Amino acid sequence: MKFNASYLSVFLLVCIFFSCNRPLENSQMENVTLYHGGDILTMVGDQPQYIEALVAKDGKIAFTGSLIEAKKNYPSPALEVDLNGKTLLPGFIDAHGHIFNTGIQALAANLLPPPDGEGQDIQSLLDILADWKGKNQDVIDKFNWIIGFGYDDSQLKEKVHPTAEDLDKVSKDIPVIIIHQSGHLASMNNKGLQLMRYVEGIKNPPGGVIRRIEGTTIPNGVLEEMAFFVPIFKIFGSLDSEANQRIALAGQDLYMAFGFTTGQEGRANKDATEILKSLAQKGQILIDIAVFPDIQTQLDYIKEVGVSDTYQNHVRVAGGKISLDGSPQGKTAWLSKPYKIPPTGQDKSYRGYPAIQEDSIVFSLINAAFENNWQILAHCNGDAAADQYIRAVSNAAALFGNEDRRPVMIHSQTVTDPQLDQMKELGIIPSFFGLHTYYWGDWHVNEVLGKERGFKISPAGTALRKGMIFSQHHDSPVILPNSIMILHTVVNRTSRSGQIIGPDERISPYDALRSITVWSAFQYFEEKSKGTLEVGKLADFVVLDKNPLKVEPSTIKDIKVIETIKEGNSVYQKKD
Repeated sequence: MKFNASYLSVFLLVCIFFSCNRPLENSQMENVTLYHGGDILTMVGDQPQYIEALVAKDGKIAFTGSLIEAKKNYPSPALEVDLNGKTLLPGFIDAHGHIFNTGIQALAANLLPPPDGEGQDIQSLLDILADWKGKNQDVIDKFNWIIGFGYDDSQLKEKVHPTAEDLDKVSKDIPVIIIHQSGHLASMNNKGLQLMRYVEGIKNPPGGVIRRIEGTTIPNGVLEEMAFFVPIFKIFGSLDSEANQRIALAGQDLYMAFGFTTGQEGRANKDATEILKSLAQKGQILIDIAVFPDIQTQLDYIKEVGVSDTYQNHVRVAGGKISLDGSPQGKTAWLSKPYKIPPTGQDKSYRGYPAIQEDSIVFSLINAAFENNWQILAHCNGDAAADQYIRAVSNAAALFGNEDRRPVMIHSQTVTDPQLDQMKELGIIPSFFGLHTYYWGDWHVNEVLGKERGFKISPAGTALRKGMIFSQHHDSPVILPNSIMILHTVVNRTSRSGQIIGPDERISPYDALRSITVWSAFQYFEEKSKGTLEVGKLADFVVLDKNPLKVEPSTIKDIKVIETIKEGNSVYQKKD
């Protein structure tokens, strides 16, 4: 019997149809995992959508749908996971943080105030440092410093920064540095000041302040912005490769424990970038890490290595970062109106200050990003800094075009309604630091901004009403890379004292989840491979003990990360 061409075409179509729907043979099931038995939230669409089962194969999502169909098509998976009522979500995506510096936080003395530490007053800080000193001689030998991280003067009983005189009680022979929780200030003992040549009469560096003993020119130990960044870069720049690799891996461990399958090094230098790339080549980087070198100091390096949209062993240089001001809680952010209560030594007109004084320099750097088609992230806490960035992006867009560049404004803490309108028009994505509402909400209202401005910090509700896509972040090590606290704070906006900081800026639990999954993926230009549970996307998942959409909003903070899965591989499991 002979087949004509039309019969042959039908025959082939039938074969293709049945082969596509035929269950996989056992030999094809080696890298197949079937998930079912809990809430599987896809994050697809404007409303929550659930599926009964999901199949991961060879690091990607191969099936979503009913359990019957999953078992029909994948009858003998290598691993079948019954979630037992737990919740499966897309892996969390870090919209902004510092994974390398998070490792420093993990290794240093924990000076954070409650609930993340015990740093409640100056004496408790000294006790913690003394205890850490006795237990971490190996770290001291590596750094040649005693290092603490996370003190916060706004949460200390005394409401002041520890001074060199205070830190001399920990040691007069070994240099001591303690880093403010904001990451924008620090305090040193006198030995540290001597090593850094911060002596009587020393001038303030551009973009920084060396605080003085009242009535003198003698440094008191407290350092702001560039006065702190210069010495800290020297300290960590002196570490050997082994020590730096240990720091980076400690940061990665902390990220994975909070469900992040994509992390960020949000202000890298060449050394940190090369360390991450070296670890990646060794197969020790287990989650994706997007690196954004500082475009002001590392411009030549970015040009040398280039920017890529493809991860090499989970690491890629993704663009450039520029910092335009400081921190509001440290009262170094650049505002358009004065602080409610200025810091010591400043008058009532004090508005903070820019990190880069000259607009021409900022414009030149943003132009370089646009001209080379690099994504640019800009640190802007104050609305004056936000205005400088908006003007620079507008200028670059006019020169080089602005089609789908997705520039990001990191923090966007005090952006105004008109500025959000300008950002939407220019395509600037706000990445909000909503965690401030819990950690510093009271401080902002009472000390920094006052009630009217304080209630508008990180205005996610306003951005949502304007139809904007935005992300939320933790800025670790400023705050632990705690995904669950991000969700809790942006939904509730409740401060340490229980005050609701701007009820109109609260968002729903679902939108909060979108801000650390699908919208963060969009920020990275990675929406085709991450952020939702859809066939063909990476098998990046997080398993939670409870569903954030089905618990009382005030209890979201109590949800636990049970497991983190990157491309089908479990990279973190909570210990019982």
